[in-house]
Amino acid sequence: MDRRKRLTFWGADENDDSLPRSVMEGRKTVTADTVEDYYKPYGEYGDGSWASGDIIEVYDLKQRLRCIIKATKVYVIRFGAIPEEVWRGETFSSAEEFRECHVRCLPHLDLHDDFEFVALHF
Repeated sequence: MDRRKRLTFWGADENDDSLPRSVMEGRKTVTADTVEDYYKPYGEYGDGSWASGDIIEVYDLKQRLRCIIKATKVYVIRFGAIPEEVWRGETFSSAEEFRECHVRCLPHLDLHDDFEFVALHF
């Protein structure tokens, strides 16, 4: 690959750039995805498989480059035991809020306590 890796932060619709803004403001320092989806590319603006040390371009839903981040840590977590550094880095007030949001956003999945996510710190 002769370019930086890419990641797109999703919002409620194509005009919702709250997640990229939160990253640029330094409030959002973690993102988490299912193990299956983390390692899959999702088009030109989402490479997947980010690893510690990767320099990553962050895009919004309008495919605009918003900022550049450096991956500092990547590891697997269980849905029933969300570490504080993950839920805080995702800008939630608790592990329960993290879980509630992900259940709402991923209704097609059975998110039980042993379900695995990958946490990406930047």
